[in-house]
Amino acid sequence: MFSVVVAIFVRCLLVSLFLPFSALDKILNFPQAVDQASEALPARPLAASLIVAGFGVEVAMSAAILAGVADRLAALILAGYCIVTAILWKPFWRTADFRLQGASRGREMFWDFLKNLALAGGFLMLTTGTNAAGVQRFLEHPLASSAPYAALCPRDACP
Repeated sequence: MFSVVVAIFVRCLLVSLFLPFSALDKILNFPQAVDQASEALPARPLAASLIVAGFGVEVAMSAAILAGVADRLAALILAGYCIVTAILWKPFWRTADFRLQGASRGREMFWDFLKNLALAGGFLMLTTGTNAAGVQRFLEHPLASSAPYAALCPRDACP
C-alpha cells in the first residue's frame, strides 16, 4: 500500500504545475494568457486557440498520467509541450541583458528555460523508464500503461 501512495504522490508532483495550477490560471486569466501567447504569435485568434489547446493538453495528459491510462504516451506529449513552451516563451537568447552577475532578465529567463527542459526530462523518464529496455517497450507499445499502481511483480512479468 505504501508503494502505491508513493507512486500517486510522485505523479501528483510531476503534473502539479499543469493540473491544477496552470490550467486554472488559463481559466481565471484567459485574456492575460492570450496576451502572453500573442508575444510569440501575433495573431490573437491563433494565440487564443493555442491557449485553449494548451489547456486541453495540460488537463487531459495530466489526468492520463494520474490515472495510469496511456500514461507513457501522455508523458511524451507533455515532454514535447514543455520543450515547445520553453522555446516559444522563454527565449533567453533574445534578451539584450543576459549576464552572469547582477540583475539580468535574460538570466532569469534562462533558468525558466532550463526548468522547462528538466520537467520534460522527468516526463521522458516516465515515458521510457530508466533504461534502454523501457525505450524499446515504449516503441513497441506506445499506448500501453506503465501500470503505476500495480502490485509488485517479478521483473520479467512487469509491463
